[in-house]
Amino acid sequence: MACAKYPLGQEIMLKFSTLALVSVLALTACQKPGPQLGPDGQPLPVAYKITNREAAQIPGRVLGQINLLRANVAAPTMIQNPMLDAAAKAHARDMAAQNRAWHFGSDGSSPLDRVRRQGFQGELIGEDISETYENELTTLNAWMQSRDTRDIIMDPRATAMGIGWYQEPSGKVWWVLVTGGAAAAPMAFASGQMAGTGL
Repeated sequence: MACAKYPLGQEIMLKFSTLALVSVLALTACQKPGPQLGPDGQPLPVAYKITNREAAQIPGRVLGQINLLRANVAAPTMIQNPMLDAAAKAHARDMAAQNRAWHFGSDGSSPLDRVRRQGFQGELIGEDISETYENELTTLNAWMQSRDTRDIIMDPRATAMGIGWYQEPSGKVWWVLVTGGAAAAPMAFASGQMAGTGL
């Protein structure tokens, strides 16, 4: 039986090299992979998964953030309204079914039609919508960057809000925020007729 013999220095060097290689491989396996980059060199978005625990916390987080923003401009605080929540949730699911972020329902309904269906009799201030892979606070921040969507959130007449979402299996989230105020008092004319009644 032939056995290759290495001089003592070579044998130690071989063991050291082997140990170093194994150590490098072990450290590489422990490292978290870096973010995948898109064609523009920016990291690709990571899908945000809404768990049951998250779902229970989202309305409170959104309401808290909105009321902090409104406090900065002395606007009254808003409260969560279950009727507005229901209208927002229904529209989020409908937008996903249509694969289109817009304010009209697949049945032709408007935001006002949807809040009335849920029993809300106050004034509809507005509806913000979004199609994204981001969470509710990032979406709220995006709404605050645009005057039209920011005005719906910051309108001093708004006293109630509803938030709804639908998350697809791919991770895409369809967000809807609806704000409303107190029911408008009927306008009376000098002759005693009420506006819009024809009486």
